[in-house]
Formats: sequence, structure tokens, C-alpha cells
Amino acid sequence: MTTSNETIFSKIIRHEIPAEIVYQDDQVTAFKDINPQAPVHLLIIPNKLIPTVNDVTAEDEQTLGHLFVVAAQLAKEMGIAEDGYRLVVNCNKHGGQEVFHLHMHLLGGKALGAKVCQ
Repeated sequence: MTTSNETIFSKIIRHEIPAEIVYQDDQVTAFKDINPQAPVHLLIIPNKLIPTVNDVTAEDEQTLGHLFVVAAQLAKEMGIAEDGYRLVVNCNKHGGQEVFHLHMHLLGGKALGAKVCQ
């Protein structure tokens, strides 16, 4: 785990590096994954740096609940809500987390089977 207060996602939130942002408000940012695992593959991240699920505190509850509200809204906007989609949050190295800024994958647009997002 990194102890830095900076991640590549921090730079995306601030529009310092290019990303195809599909949603942003004062709590969360959502953008298209650069290595999509499904026809729709978005990352939804809190604007506040929370390195892993293990670092979540009670003060993060509203923001993390908002992640789910935004996920449902984006699934509807992307046309995948009715057929279904998958939400994935990885935690730490063995859980498949590569960027240590908590993030939720929103995947859909095809039958996903048993495959787990990396």
C-alpha cells in the first residue's frame, strides 16, 4: 500500500491527465476504464483519497453510499440497468487492487459469467 496522498486517480479528478469522464460531482468521479473488460466498464471513485476498503471510516459512509447511487444512475444512462451489471471493489494486492485509491468497477453490456474484474 502507498502512503502517498497522490494517485493517478487524483490527477484524473483534477483533470490533470486525460480520461473520459462520464460523471463528476463534489463527492465522486466516474470515467471509462482504459482496459475495458466489458462493453461498459467504468470506474467510480471517491474524490477523497481513501487507499483501500480497510481505510474506510464512519465519516466516509455518505460518500460510499453515493458511489452506489451514481453507479445505478450510470447503469441506467448506459442502457445496462435492465439486463444487469456487476459492481466490483478490490482490496489490496491479493484482492486484485492495482491503484490504491478506492474505486468501484461498473461492468455490463454482455453476460459476464463468473469472470472477476482485475
